[in-house]
Amino acid sequence: MTTSSTAKSDAKPLPLDGVCVVEIGHSLAAPYAGMILGALGADVIKIESVDGGDYARDWGPPFVDGAAALFHAVNHGKSSVALSLSNPGDADALRDFIVRRADVVLQNLKAGGTDKYGLGAEQLRALKPSLVYCNLGAFGDNGPWRDKPGYDPLVQALAGLMSFMGGPGEPLARIPVSVNDMGTGLWAAIGVLAALFRRQASGDGEVVSVSLYETALSWGGMQIADYLASGVLPGRWGSGTAAIVPHQAFECADGTIMVAAGNDRLFRRLCDVLDVPALADDPRFATNGARVGHRDELIDRLHDAFRRGNCASWLAALDAAGIPCGPIQTIDQVVEHEQTKALDILRATDDGAATVVGLPVSFGGARPSKIGRTPKLGEHNHLLANAPLETP
Repeated sequence: MTTSSTAKSDAKPLPLDGVCVVEIGHSLAAPYAGMILGALGADVIKIESVDGGDYARDWGPPFVDGAAALFHAVNHGKSSVALSLSNPGDADALRDFIVRRADVVLQNLKAGGTDKYGLGAEQLRALKPSLVYCNLGAFGDNGPWRDKPGYDPLVQALAGLMSFMGGPGEPLARIPVSVNDMGTGLWAAIGVLAALFRRQASGDGEVVSVSLYETALSWGGMQIADYLASGVLPGRWGSGTAAIVPHQAFECADGTIMVAAGNDRLFRRLCDVLDVPALADDPRFATNGARVGHRDELIDRLHDAFRRGNCASWLAALDAAGIPCGPIQTIDQVVEHEQTKALDILRATDDGAATVVGLPVSFGGARPSKIGRTPKLGEHNHLLANAPLETP
Protein backbone atom coordinates (compact mmCIF):
# COMPACT_ATOMS: atom_id res chain seq x y z
CA MET A 1 0.00 0.00 0.00
CA THR A 2 1.26 3.45 -0.84
CA THR A 3 0.11 6.64 0.80
CA SER A 4 0.87 10.30 0.42
CA SER A 5 0.63 13.24 2.77
CA THR A 6 1.04 15.93 0.11
CA ALA A 7 0.88 14.08 -3.17
CA LYS A 8 -0.28 17.20 -5.01
CA SER A 9 0.14 20.70 -3.68
CA ASP A 10 -2.98 22.82 -3.73
CA ALA A 11 -2.68 25.50 -6.40
CA LYS A 12 -4.48 28.03 -4.22
CA PRO A 13 -5.37 28.48 -0.55
CA LEU A 14 -7.87 26.04 0.90
CA PRO A 15 -11.45 27.36 1.14
CA LEU A 16 -11.37 27.84 4.93
CA ASP A 17 -7.86 29.24 5.30
CA GLY A 18 -7.95 31.86 8.06
CA VAL A 19 -11.07 30.45 9.75
CA CYS A 20 -10.66 29.47 13.41
CA VAL A 21 -12.82 26.65 14.80
CA VAL A 22 -13.04 25.75 18.49
CA GLU A 23 -14.20 22.16 18.97
CA ILE A 24 -15.61 21.45 22.44
CA GLY A 25 -16.31 17.89 21.52
CA HIS A 26 -15.53 14.28 22.15
CA SER A 27 -16.19 10.82 20.71
CA LEU A 28 -17.06 11.12 17.01
CA ALA A 29 -19.75 13.56 15.79
CA ALA A 30 -18.15 16.91 16.69
CA PRO A 31 -14.59 15.67 16.03
CA TYR A 32 -15.67 14.42 12.59
CA ALA A 33 -17.15 17.84 11.81
CA GLY A 34 -13.95 19.46 13.05
CA MET A 35 -11.87 17.15 10.89
CA ILE A 36 -13.86 18.13 7.78
CA LEU A 37 -13.50 21.85 8.47
CA GLY A 38 -9.82 21.40 9.27
CA ALA A 39 -9.18 19.49 6.04
CA LEU A 40 -10.82 22.41 4.22
CA GLY A 41 -8.22 24.73 5.71
CA ALA A 42 -9.60 25.89 9.07
CA ASP A 43 -7.45 26.01 12.20
CA VAL A 44 -9.21 23.66 14.62
CA ILE A 45 -8.56 23.99 18.34
CA LYS A 46 -9.76 20.84 20.10
CA ILE A 47 -10.77 21.38 23.73
CA GLU A 48 -10.29 18.23 25.83
CA SER A 49 -10.77 17.37 29.46
CA VAL A 50 -7.57 17.62 31.42
CA ASP A 51 -8.60 14.30 32.98
CA GLY A 52 -7.72 11.88 30.17
CA GLY A 53 -8.91 13.89 27.19
CA ASP A 54 -11.35 12.75 24.53
CA TYR A 55 -12.79 9.30 25.31
CA ALA A 56 -11.90 8.24 21.77
CA ARG A 57 -8.18 8.39 22.59
CA ASP A 58 -8.73 5.04 24.30
CA TRP A 59 -11.12 3.45 21.77
CA GLY A 60 -8.76 0.69 20.65
CA PRO A 61 -6.88 -1.43 19.92
CA PRO A 62 -5.28 -0.78 17.53
CA PHE A 63 -3.28 2.08 19.01
CA VAL A 64 -0.88 4.29 17.08
CA ASP A 65 1.63 6.54 18.84
CA GLY A 66 -0.27 6.30 22.13
CA ALA A 67 -3.79 6.91 20.81
CA ALA A 68 -6.43 4.75 19.15
CA ALA A 69 -6.26 4.58 15.35
CA LEU A 70 -9.86 5.81 15.33
CA PHE A 71 -8.77 8.94 17.21
CA HIS A 72 -6.12 9.68 14.60
CA ALA A 73 -8.70 9.23 11.82
CA VAL A 74 -10.85 12.15 12.99
CA ASN A 75 -8.43 14.35 14.94
CA HIS A 76 -5.35 14.71 12.75
CA GLY A 77 -4.30 18.25 11.96
CA LYS A 78 -5.90 19.78 15.06
CA SER A 79 -4.41 21.48 18.10
CA SER A 80 -5.22 20.07 21.56
CA VAL A 81 -5.92 22.27 24.58
CA ALA A 82 -6.60 20.43 27.86
CA LEU A 83 -8.84 22.26 30.34
CA SER A 84 -11.13 21.68 33.28
CA LEU A 85 -14.20 23.71 32.29
CA SER A 86 -15.47 23.48 35.87
CA ASN A 87 -12.45 25.60 36.83
CA PRO A 88 -13.62 29.21 36.40
CA GLY A 89 -10.16 30.30 35.32
CA ASP A 90 -10.04 27.74 32.51
CA ALA A 91 -13.57 28.57 31.36
CA ASP A 92 -12.73 32.30 31.39
CA ALA A 93 -9.58 31.72 29.36
CA LEU A 94 -11.48 29.71 26.76
CA ARG A 95 -14.27 32.29 26.59
CA ASP A 96 -11.72 35.03 26.05
CA PHE A 97 -10.00 33.06 23.29
CA ILE A 98 -13.30 32.40 21.50
CA VAL A 99 -14.24 36.08 21.60
CA ARG A 100 -10.80 37.14 20.37
CA ARG A 101 -10.11 34.50 17.75
CA ALA A 102 -12.90 32.05 16.92
CA ASP A 103 -15.22 32.12 13.93
CA VAL A 104 -16.94 28.83 14.77
CA VAL A 105 -17.67 26.79 17.88
CA LEU A 106 -18.61 23.11 17.61
CA GLN A 107 -19.90 21.44 20.76
CA ASN A 108 -21.44 18.06 21.55
CA LEU A 109 -21.63 18.07 25.34
CA LYS A 110 -24.96 16.99 26.81
CA ALA A 111 -27.84 19.48 26.63
CA GLY A 112 -26.99 22.59 28.66
CA GLY A 113 -23.46 21.36 29.26
CA THR A 114 -21.73 24.45 27.88
CA ASP A 115 -24.20 26.93 29.39
CA LYS A 116 -23.19 26.17 32.96
CA TYR A 117 -19.63 27.20 32.10
CA GLY A 118 -20.69 30.44 30.41
CA LEU A 119 -19.88 28.92 27.02
CA GLY A 120 -23.38 28.41 25.61
CA ALA A 121 -24.54 29.79 22.30
CA GLU A 122 -26.50 32.75 23.62
CA GLN A 123 -23.79 33.63 26.13
CA LEU A 124 -20.99 33.65 23.56
CA ARG A 125 -22.97 35.27 20.77
CA ALA A 126 -23.93 38.10 23.12
CA LEU A 127 -20.21 38.80 23.38
CA LYS A 128 -19.46 38.08 19.71
CA PRO A 129 -22.49 38.36 17.38
CA SER A 130 -20.46 37.20 14.36
CA LEU A 131 -19.84 33.78 15.95
CA VAL A 132 -21.26 30.68 14.26
CA TYR A 133 -22.14 28.24 17.04
CA CYS A 134 -23.04 24.63 16.22
CA ASN A 135 -24.73 22.28 18.69
CA LEU A 136 -24.36 18.58 17.91
CA GLY A 137 -26.80 16.66 20.09
CA ALA A 138 -28.21 13.18 20.42
CA PHE A 139 -31.93 13.81 19.93
CA GLY A 140 -32.34 17.48 19.06
CA ASP A 141 -33.24 20.68 20.85
CA ASN A 142 -36.87 19.80 21.64
CA GLY A 143 -39.03 16.86 22.68
CA PRO A 144 -39.15 14.30 25.48
CA TRP A 145 -35.75 12.83 24.57
CA ARG A 146 -33.99 16.22 24.48
CA ASP A 147 -31.87 15.40 27.55
CA LYS A 148 -31.45 11.68 26.83
CA PRO A 149 -27.86 10.62 26.15
CA GLY A 150 -27.32 8.76 22.91
CA TYR A 151 -24.72 6.92 20.91
CA ASP A 152 -24.92 5.70 17.33
CA PRO A 153 -26.17 2.13 17.97
CA LEU A 154 -28.93 3.37 20.28
CA VAL A 155 -30.05 5.94 17.74
CA GLN A 156 -30.03 3.32 14.98
CA ALA A 157 -32.49 1.35 17.10
CA LEU A 158 -34.72 4.25 18.14
CA ALA A 159 -34.91 5.78 14.67
CA GLY A 160 -36.02 2.52 13.09
CA LEU A 161 -32.89 1.79 11.06
CA MET A 162 -32.24 -1.53 12.78
CA SER A 163 -35.78 -2.70 12.05
CA PHE A 164 -34.99 -3.22 8.36
CA MET A 165 -31.32 -4.24 8.57
CA GLY A 166 -30.29 -7.81 7.73
CA GLY A 167 -32.18 -10.51 5.90
CA PRO A 168 -35.54 -12.17 6.53
CA GLY A 169 -35.46 -14.32 9.66
CA GLU A 170 -31.99 -13.18 10.66
CA PRO A 171 -31.24 -11.56 14.04
CA LEU A 172 -31.63 -7.80 14.12
CA ALA A 173 -28.46 -6.01 13.09
CA ARG A 174 -27.04 -2.51 13.08
CA ILE A 175 -25.05 -0.85 10.33
CA PRO A 176 -21.49 -1.58 11.53
CA VAL A 177 -20.38 1.96 10.70
CA SER A 178 -21.17 4.95 12.89
CA VAL A 179 -23.34 6.44 10.17
CA ASN A 180 -25.26 8.74 12.50
CA ASP A 181 -22.19 10.14 14.24
CA MET A 182 -20.43 10.74 10.93
CA GLY A 183 -23.61 11.91 9.22
CA THR A 184 -24.26 14.38 12.02
CA GLY A 185 -20.70 15.64 11.60
CA LEU A 186 -21.37 16.08 7.89
CA TRP A 187 -24.61 17.99 8.53
CA ALA A 188 -22.78 20.13 11.08
CA ALA A 189 -20.11 20.99 8.52
CA ILE A 190 -22.77 21.79 5.90
CA GLY A 191 -24.67 23.97 8.36
CA VAL A 192 -21.53 25.79 9.46
CA LEU A 193 -20.46 26.43 5.87
CA ALA A 194 -23.92 27.79 5.02
CA ALA A 195 -23.85 30.06 8.09
CA LEU A 196 -20.37 31.34 7.22
CA PHE A 197 -21.56 32.05 3.69
CA ARG A 198 -24.54 34.03 4.97
CA ARG A 199 -22.26 35.85 7.43
CA GLN A 200 -20.28 37.25 4.50
CA ALA A 201 -23.33 39.32 3.53
CA SER A 202 -24.89 40.04 6.92
CA GLY A 203 -21.89 40.16 9.25
CA ASP A 204 -23.89 38.12 11.75
CA GLY A 205 -23.29 34.60 12.94
CA GLU A 206 -26.03 32.23 14.07
CA VAL A 207 -26.78 29.02 15.91
CA VAL A 208 -26.72 25.77 13.91
CA SER A 209 -28.27 22.66 15.48
CA VAL A 210 -27.94 19.04 14.34
CA SER A 211 -28.45 15.70 16.06
CA LEU A 212 -27.89 11.99 15.64
CA TYR A 213 -31.63 11.27 15.72
CA GLU A 214 -32.45 13.78 13.00
CA THR A 215 -29.60 12.38 10.91
CA ALA A 216 -30.94 8.84 11.36
CA LEU A 217 -34.42 9.97 10.31
CA SER A 218 -32.92 11.46 7.16
CA TRP A 219 -31.09 8.19 6.35
CA GLY A 220 -34.45 6.40 6.67
CA GLY A 221 -36.23 9.07 4.64
CA MET A 222 -37.16 6.84 1.71
CA GLN A 223 -38.47 4.08 3.96
CA ILE A 224 -40.47 6.61 5.97
CA ALA A 225 -41.93 8.13 2.79
CA ASP A 226 -42.86 4.67 1.50
CA TYR A 227 -44.54 3.76 4.77
CA LEU A 228 -46.51 7.02 4.93
CA ALA A 229 -47.71 6.42 1.37
CA SER A 230 -48.58 2.73 1.72
CA GLY A 231 -48.97 1.89 5.40
CA VAL A 232 -46.63 -1.07 4.82
CA LEU A 233 -43.54 -1.43 7.00
CA PRO A 234 -40.21 -1.83 5.17
CA GLY A 235 -38.99 -5.38 4.68
CA ARG A 236 -35.57 -6.81 5.42
CA TRP A 237 -33.77 -7.58 2.18
CA GLY A 238 -30.21 -8.45 3.22
CA SER A 239 -27.90 -7.33 0.40
CA GLY A 240 -30.90 -6.37 -1.72
CA THR A 241 -33.21 -3.40 -1.78
CA ALA A 242 -36.96 -3.00 -1.54
CA ALA A 243 -37.80 -1.30 -4.81
CA ILE A 244 -35.31 -2.70 -7.36
CA VAL A 245 -34.92 -6.36 -8.38
CA PRO A 246 -32.37 -7.81 -9.06
CA HIS A 247 -30.08 -5.57 -7.06
CA GLN A 248 -28.19 -7.77 -4.59
CA ALA A 249 -25.43 -10.30 -3.96
CA PHE A 250 -25.46 -13.65 -5.76
CA GLU A 251 -23.64 -16.85 -4.90
CA CYS A 252 -21.38 -18.25 -7.60
CA ALA A 253 -19.56 -21.57 -7.67
CA ASP A 254 -16.59 -20.16 -5.76
CA GLY A 255 -17.81 -17.04 -3.98
CA THR A 256 -20.26 -14.15 -3.95
CA ILE A 257 -20.56 -11.11 -6.20
CA MET A 258 -22.77 -8.01 -6.21
CA VAL A 259 -25.01 -7.33 -9.20
CA ALA A 260 -27.14 -4.22 -9.74
CA ALA A 261 -29.42 -4.62 -12.77
CA GLY A 262 -31.35 -1.47 -12.00
CA ASN A 263 -33.69 -1.27 -15.00
CA ASP A 264 -35.48 -3.46 -17.54
CA ARG A 265 -32.78 -3.02 -20.20
CA LEU A 266 -30.05 -4.17 -17.80
CA PHE A 267 -32.20 -7.07 -16.63
CA ARG A 268 -32.57 -8.31 -20.20
CA ARG A 269 -28.81 -8.10 -20.67
CA LEU A 270 -28.33 -10.03 -17.42
CA CYS A 271 -30.62 -12.79 -18.65
CA ASP A 272 -28.64 -13.01 -21.88
CA VAL A 273 -25.34 -13.26 -20.00
CA LEU A 274 -26.75 -15.98 -17.73
CA ASP A 275 -28.21 -17.79 -20.77
CA VAL A 276 -31.76 -17.58 -19.40
CA PRO A 277 -33.30 -15.19 -21.97
CA ALA A 278 -36.82 -16.52 -21.39
CA LEU A 279 -36.89 -14.87 -17.96
CA ALA A 280 -36.78 -11.42 -19.56
CA ASP A 281 -39.94 -12.20 -21.56
CA ASP A 282 -41.83 -13.80 -18.67
CA PRO A 283 -44.67 -11.40 -17.67
CA ARG A 284 -43.80 -12.02 -14.01
CA PHE A 285 -40.34 -10.54 -14.56
CA ALA A 286 -40.65 -8.27 -17.61
CA THR A 287 -40.80 -5.01 -15.62
CA ASN A 288 -39.18 -3.92 -12.38
CA GLY A 289 -42.57 -3.64 -10.67
CA ALA A 290 -43.38 -7.19 -11.69
CA ARG A 291 -39.98 -8.42 -10.53
CA VAL A 292 -40.47 -6.80 -7.13
CA GLY A 293 -43.81 -8.60 -6.83
CA HIS A 294 -42.25 -11.96 -7.75
CA ARG A 295 -38.91 -11.41 -6.05
CA ASP A 296 -38.43 -14.85 -4.46
CA GLU A 297 -39.23 -16.80 -7.64
CA LEU A 298 -36.83 -14.75 -9.73
CA ILE A 299 -33.98 -14.60 -7.24
CA ASP A 300 -34.04 -18.40 -6.79
CA ARG A 301 -33.70 -18.86 -10.56
CA LEU A 302 -30.90 -16.32 -10.83
CA HIS A 303 -29.01 -17.96 -7.95
CA ASP A 304 -29.26 -21.30 -9.77
CA ALA A 305 -27.81 -19.69 -12.90
CA PHE A 306 -24.97 -17.93 -11.11
CA ARG A 307 -23.93 -21.13 -9.31
CA ARG A 308 -23.04 -22.66 -12.69
CA GLY A 309 -19.98 -20.43 -13.04
CA ASN A 310 -17.21 -18.86 -11.00
CA CYS A 311 -16.95 -15.27 -9.84
CA ALA A 312 -14.23 -14.20 -12.28
CA SER A 313 -16.01 -15.48 -15.37
CA TRP A 314 -19.34 -13.93 -14.41
CA LEU A 315 -17.75 -10.59 -13.52
CA ALA A 316 -15.93 -10.49 -16.86
CA ALA A 317 -19.10 -11.27 -18.77
CA LEU A 318 -21.20 -8.79 -16.80
CA ASP A 319 -18.63 -6.03 -17.24
CA ALA A 320 -18.53 -6.72 -20.99
CA ALA A 321 -22.32 -6.36 -21.08
CA GLY A 322 -22.24 -3.07 -19.15
CA ILE A 323 -24.05 -4.46 -16.13
CA PRO A 324 -22.98 -2.88 -12.80
CA CYS A 325 -21.25 -5.57 -10.77
CA GLY A 326 -18.28 -6.27 -8.57
CA PRO A 327 -16.68 -8.56 -6.01
CA ILE A 328 -17.41 -8.13 -2.31
CA GLN A 329 -14.02 -6.94 -1.17
CA THR A 330 -12.48 -7.07 2.26
CA ILE A 331 -10.75 -3.99 3.64
CA ASP A 332 -7.26 -5.31 2.85
CA GLN A 333 -8.32 -5.72 -0.77
CA VAL A 334 -9.83 -2.24 -0.80
CA VAL A 335 -6.68 -0.46 0.39
CA GLU A 336 -4.53 -2.35 -2.13
CA HIS A 337 -6.89 -1.91 -5.07
CA GLU A 338 -5.64 0.13 -8.01
CA GLN A 339 -8.79 2.29 -7.95
CA THR A 340 -8.11 3.30 -4.35
CA LYS A 341 -4.47 4.03 -5.17
CA ALA A 342 -5.38 6.04 -8.26
CA LEU A 343 -7.61 8.32 -6.17
CA ASP A 344 -4.73 8.99 -3.74
CA ILE A 345 -7.22 9.20 -0.89
CA LEU A 346 -5.18 7.31 1.70
CA ARG A 347 -2.92 9.88 3.30
CA ALA A 348 -0.17 9.68 5.92
CA THR A 349 -0.25 12.23 8.70
CA ASP A 350 2.59 14.73 8.40
CA ASP A 351 4.67 12.92 11.01
CA GLY A 352 4.08 9.56 9.32
CA ALA A 353 2.59 8.03 12.46
CA ALA A 354 -0.81 7.11 11.06
CA THR A 355 -2.56 6.62 7.73
CA VAL A 356 -6.08 7.99 7.34
CA VAL A 357 -8.71 8.44 4.66
CA GLY A 358 -8.46 11.92 3.20
CA LEU A 359 -11.36 14.21 2.46
CA PRO A 360 -13.55 12.69 -0.32
CA VAL A 361 -13.73 15.93 -2.33
CA SER A 362 -11.38 17.64 -4.76
CA PHE A 363 -11.09 21.23 -5.92
CA GLY A 364 -9.82 21.76 -9.45
CA GLY A 365 -8.62 18.17 -9.50
CA ALA A 366 -6.64 18.48 -6.26
CA ARG A 367 -7.65 16.83 -3.03
CA PRO A 368 -7.09 19.04 0.04
CA SER A 369 -3.69 17.97 1.32
CA LYS A 370 -3.90 19.40 4.84
CA ILE A 371 -3.45 16.26 6.95
CA GLY A 372 -1.31 17.41 9.87
CA ARG A 373 -0.38 15.18 12.75
CA THR A 374 -2.51 14.08 15.67
CA PRO A 375 -1.92 16.25 18.75
CA LYS A 376 -0.89 15.00 22.17
CA LEU A 377 -3.31 15.82 24.95
CA GLY A 378 -2.87 19.46 26.00
CA GLU A 379 0.03 19.99 23.63
CA HIS A 380 -1.21 23.41 22.57
CA ASN A 381 -2.41 24.94 25.83
CA HIS A 382 -0.27 27.97 25.06
CA LEU A 383 -2.74 28.94 22.31
CA LEU A 384 -5.13 30.37 24.90
CA ALA A 385 -2.60 33.11 25.44
CA ASN A 386 -2.24 35.86 22.86
CA ALA A 387 0.21 33.88 20.77
CA PRO A 388 -0.68 33.29 17.08
CA LEU A 389 -2.19 29.97 16.06
CA GLU A 390 0.17 27.16 15.19
CA THR A 391 -1.02 24.34 13.00
CA PRO A 392 0.32 20.96 14.13
